[in-house]
Amino acid sequence: MKGALLMKDEGEVEDYALVKSLKEVFKEEIVKLWKITAPLTISLICQYSSFYINNIYVGKYLGNLHLSAVTVSFSVFGLFSVGVMLGMGSALETLCGQAYGAGQLKMLGTYMQRSWIVLLLSALFLLPFYILAAPILKLLGQDHDIANLAGTFTILTIPQLFSLAISHPAQKFLQAQSKVNVLAWIGFITLIEHIFLLWLFISVFDWGLVGVASAFNVTSWVTALAQLGYVLGWCKDAGSGFSWAAFNEIWAFLRLSVGSSVMICLETWYMMAITLLAGHLNNAVLAVGSLSICTNITGIQSMIFSGVRYAVSVRVSNELGLQHPRAAKFSVYVTILQSLFIGLFCMFLLFVAGDKIISIYTNSDELHQAVAKLAWLLDLSMLLNSVQPVISGVAVGVGWQGSVGYINLACFYLFGLPLGYILGYVADFGVMGIWGGMIAGTALQTLILVFLVYRTNWTTEVEETNSRIRRWGGQDNKADKMDDY
Repeated sequence: MKGALLMKDEGEVEDYALVKSLKEVFKEEIVKLWKITAPLTISLICQYSSFYINNIYVGKYLGNLHLSAVTVSFSVFGLFSVGVMLGMGSALETLCGQAYGAGQLKMLGTYMQRSWIVLLLSALFLLPFYILAAPILKLLGQDHDIANLAGTFTILTIPQLFSLAISHPAQKFLQAQSKVNVLAWIGFITLIEHIFLLWLFISVFDWGLVGVASAFNVTSWVTALAQLGYVLGWCKDAGSGFSWAAFNEIWAFLRLSVGSSVMICLETWYMMAITLLAGHLNNAVLAVGSLSICTNITGIQSMIFSGVRYAVSVRVSNELGLQHPRAAKFSVYVTILQSLFIGLFCMFLLFVAGDKIISIYTNSDELHQAVAKLAWLLDLSMLLNSVQPVISGVAVGVGWQGSVGYINLACFYLFGLPLGYILGYVADFGVMGIWGGMIAGTALQTLILVFLVYRTNWTTEVEETNSRIRRWGGQDNKADKMDDY
């Protein structure tokens, strides 16, 4: 099928018409997508690696009690705060991406500053949870020795919490403009720096748990300040100077941020609930161990698809801002299709080399067999995890966070979680029932979102994008003043 391109002004390509050919469009979109995805994936791998390296150092040099305490602190309070802060900051993906596409570069800096304000307030809101970490863990039934040590470590990492308020908005600001190579370099350099600091603080200075927290805090703030320095030094065309306009429409921005946070937190906490449910089964050690191996395997895959999720968010928001409804639609369809192919490849790889992959994580025959019984659920999970993050990225790029939050609540917590409990405990399928029920919730959510994307009128989304840019950019207010005059 052949066609042409429409021309907006001389030398300016507007939108796909009938498209040159499906093959050419597919190739073009794949290139655009992976130019963003590859550096973001490297950045994410470096960020996640710092957590793994922390655990390695703690387990090797400080002992099992300290390892349990640090793991609990990261798993409970670290993931909780990252989920909230990342969710609140993801509103910036929608606004900056669409404003950049529309050529409203000066608004990017204003949006970023609004996000700084909102995230700093969010960090203050989360602060009591950090201070009261030990009592909260004891209330949840955690061992007192672990709870006390984890509470101390959590308090020591408070500076890292506030670094997120700076780094997340700066990251989204750069991401919206596809300036992602710098994020990969910052991630790689700070990972090397983090390893050096752990060695220095623990092996040389013998600071123990304080050394782990200090290295974590320093690395987080080096990352935040490096991103901020690049924004202020090399992105002046995008209005990175400070402005009082950042306080305009702050409540509307806060509502979108809360919607984004609810959407992402519901997804993040849903997967955490599997471990909590499995921990109350009769053979809890085996159940949690097998699930831990499965989630580690899917976690490697999720790093790639997290990069794809951010990339498709940028592509969709940019094209909507450019008033390119067909380009936005093609970007979504191509990304879903290629992600599905990657998911199928991961399934095939697991089918062929599953035993060898499991052997990397355990030498226990009993645990190996337990994981092997979950293999078909692991395959299904990897397939769903190849599509679900992409749809979430589309939702953020368009600005559907509030609606998707309700869908997540219904599919995950009103359907998937109760079904997992019934299959796991009432029907006595154990960990297979818990995970199977929760996968059913993810499948339902994915099907609903795919249908939502299929029924989307992209021309209408362009109109809503233009309205949002005019309103939040202050153009509607100016027009109202002119009418009054």
